[in-house]
Parts: sequence; structure tokens; C-alpha cells
Amino acid sequence: MSNAMSATSAALNPTAELPERAMSSPPPVKRARSGPMADRMFGWLAKAAALLTLGLLVAILVSLTISAWPAIQKFGPGFLVSTEWDPVKEVYGGLVMIYGTLFTSFIALLIAVPVSFGIALFLTELSPAWLKRPLGTAIELLAAVPSIVYGMWGLLVFSPVLSTYVQQPLQKAFGDVPYLGALFSGPPVGIGILSAGIILAIMIIPFIASVMRDVFEVTPPLLKESAYALGATTWEVVSRVVLPYTKAGVIGGIMLGLGRAIGETMAVTFVIGNFNQLDSISLFQAANSITSALANEFAEAGPGLHQAALMYLGLVLFFITFVVLSLSKVLLAQLKKREGART
Repeated sequence: MSNAMSATSAALNPTAELPERAMSSPPPVKRARSGPMADRMFGWLAKAAALLTLGLLVAILVSLTISAWPAIQKFGPGFLVSTEWDPVKEVYGGLVMIYGTLFTSFIALLIAVPVSFGIALFLTELSPAWLKRPLGTAIELLAAVPSIVYGMWGLLVFSPVLSTYVQQPLQKAFGDVPYLGALFSGPPVGIGILSAGIILAIMIIPFIASVMRDVFEVTPPLLKESAYALGATTWEVVSRVVLPYTKAGVIGGIMLGLGRAIGETMAVTFVIGNFNQLDSISLFQAANSITSALANEFAEAGPGLHQAALMYLGLVLFFITFVVLSLSKVLLAQLKKREGART
């Protein structure tokens, strides 16, 4: 009877049989909370950083517009469609540079996006464990190579190889074919739009591949394992699970690479030919880009219309970048809408 009563009292008072040392342990120390003033200070600093970034963007736009205003007044929108660039006669048109910038960037994306996707897919889904880390590190190291090194390598090493083993065979094979012959016409010297596009592709592959690999790795393993358990192949898992889950990051990586290609200067200057005329649509034709024109002519351009025309080109490059980023945002919004319509 006494044993039953002691068990009942122990159940009603669970701390009765705890050791004396446990009963006398000090209460946990409470961390001091930051006051409302610290929170307000943090909010003000974050807001100031955002406003500073926006202010810098507006200041760059205003300064470019002011510097380019003489050229804007004289040439107007016709500057964007004129191919004549003659500092002696003070007649300037930016179509050749705009065409070279957009076409080389398009070629770079056309090559870099599939290659980067394949690299990211291999590293996240197919690579053995012993190869994944060194291969990923090697790809990231390519992003650290200075652009002038890519340009010198492209001019001295890659251009002769491109001329001998790509351009000349293409001209022999398609020289007499309508339309394709015009695309591969011109002197096969290894310098021109195609060479610049390939060099840009090599430069932006590490950026796009690294971002794609990182976003592929954040896909929850449970989703992929469930798809594999249902009998899906690796491609089906990537196309139906990984890509829909990480599409924002993938598009962000592509836009990062495109911005790098549009703004590249030294590598393109070495291999594009720096030719301010647009004679044909040939991939082998020497051309020019906005950044190359700025790098080659800005130091020699005196105050006046020549310098204003170069600043006009810088303003156009600013708007090209803005339009590209806006289109990426629109694309993401459309993808979200389609997902909502499906559900």
C-alpha cells in the first residue's frame, strides 16, 4: 500500500525524485534582444543602400545623356540606323557597332547556353563523385582568366586555327549555295564576327555553367528521387522536375552571361577586326562593337561631336542592357502565368 501511494505521489509530482543538483541548476541565460532603435537603424541602412544604387543608376543615365546631347541633337534617332562613321567629315552613325554588339552576343549565347547546360547537367546528375569537385573548380577558374588574355589567345592562336580548319572548308562547301554562300563569304583570315562570338562564348560559359550548377543542386532531392522511383529517365527528371523548379535561376544565369558578352571590351577588340563598315551579313566579315569603338577612339576623340557620338554609343549600350533585363523579367512573368493556368 505504501509503495502504491509513493508511486502515485511521484506521478503527481515528477520533480520530487529529481536529484538535488538538477533542482538547483541555474535558469538558462536569456540573450539580450536588440531594441527598436537598432531595428530602425538597420532598416534605414538597408533603405539607404537601395536608394544609393538607384541614385547611381540615374546619375549614370543623366551624365551619359548630357555628354551625348550634341550628337543627339544633330543626328537624332537616325544615328541608330546610319552606317557611316567618318570623324573627318564629322558624320557619325552607330548601326555597325550596334549590329556587331548584338550579333556577336547572339553567337556567344547560341554556343554557350547548350554547352553550359550540358556541363551543369553532367556535374549534378552524371558525374562520379571523384570528378565532380575538380571539374567544377576548373570551370570556375576559367572565369578568373583576364579578358585580355582571351583576346591575345584568340588573335594569335585561335584565329589561324579557325581560318584553316573552319572558314576555308565552309567556303569550299557552301560558297556556291544561295544565301549560305553570302553567310560564309569574305576573306577567311580568322578575324571577324564569328571569331569574336566564339571567344565571347568561351568567356561566358564558366558564368552560366556555375549558376546553372548551383541552382540545379538546390532542387530538393525528394522530388528527383520520386521521379526516378516512378521510372523517369535522367533527361525526364531534368526537363520535368529540375528545370521547372529552377527556371528563374537558369534564366538569371543566362542573363548574367549575356550581360558579360554585351559589355566585354578587350577580348572583342582583339578579334573582331574594328572595321566601321557593314558590307554584308557574312560571319567572316570584320566588324566593330560599341565597346571596341569606345576603347579604340575615346582617347583620341577631342571635345566636340566625336566625343558626343561616342557617348551616344555608350547611352545606346546602356539601353540595350536595360531592354535585355526587362525582357528577361517579362519572360519569367510569362512562365509564372503559364504555371498558374496549368494549375
